Amino acid sequence: MPADSPAPVIVDARGLMPPEPLNLTLEALDTLPPDGEVILLLYREPGPLYDILRRNGYVHRTETGGDGEFAIHIRHATAP
Repeated sequence: MPADSPAPVIVDARGLMPPEPLNLTLEALDTLPPDGEVILLLYREPGPLYDILRRNGYVHRTETGGDGEFAIHIRHATAP
C-alpha cells in the first residue's frame, strides 16, 4: 500500500451473529475512498459476501490465521 493511502478501515465482526458482519461491512464500503481498504475480521469465511463484492465492483483477498480467524481485505476493483 502506498504511503499516501488512507489507513484501512477495520471491521471487527468476530463474535457477531449474521447478518451484522455483512451489514457492518457494507456500511464501511459505502464510504470507502477509491484507494481505501476495508479489513473484515471474522471467525468464519463469509461466502455470501464474496458474491456481493464481485457484483458491486470490489476485489478481496482472504488471509487465514492459525487460530481460525479470517481477515478479508476488500478494495475497489479499480484501485491503484
